[in-house]
Amino acid sequence: MDVTLHLAQDPEADELLGRSPLAALVGMLLDQQVPMEWAFKGPRTIADRLGADDLDAHEIAAQDPEAFSALLSEKPAVHRYPGSMAKRIQQLCQYLVEHYDGNAELVWKGVSDGRELLRRLEELPGFGKQKAQIFLALLGKQLGVQPKGWRTAAGAYGEARSFRSVADITGPESLTKVRAHKQEMKAAAKAAKTAKAAEK
Repeated sequence: MDVTLHLAQDPEADELLGRSPLAALVGMLLDQQVPMEWAFKGPRTIADRLGADDLDAHEIAAQDPEAFSALLSEKPAVHRYPGSMAKRIQQLCQYLVEHYDGNAELVWKGVSDGRELLRRLEELPGFGKQKAQIFLALLGKQLGVQPKGWRTAAGAYGEARSFRSVADITGPESLTKVRAHKQEMKAAAKAAKTAKAAEK
């Protein structure tokens, strides 16, 4: 795995995401309730604060929880909720150590079926179905991981030439399109909620 991603919109952070399977998973885990760039810059920030060039699942899993939480809370914080995210990252790394010998790439390496890969991703701590499908789409569209039926397993996020999620961001132009799509979805959900309330 050594590709160029454009999710953090920061060369050093994106370089790490493109070569480190664990960094990509941690970035995906952080991608909620904060801007996408902030989330995907997190792995680089964590590595820097650990004095490392990459993230190591064994090392993170073994960290003292309070110390690791403090590391993520340093200004600028890695996430809006650094304490809870520190816990989730450690849970993810502990799971990877227990099930994949700490090697995040083994979650998808050699998997020949899209549904099986989705199941594996959904089993990761902090990954619900939507997050798992988005990451599956990212693997297929940008990281060359394309087991049989991966687009179907990724649902709408797997559609070609769509601009729904981080899986579709390859630069500033596509980032703008994904942002516009998300705003449309939010507006539609709000309108539906308002209409439902008016019916009562």
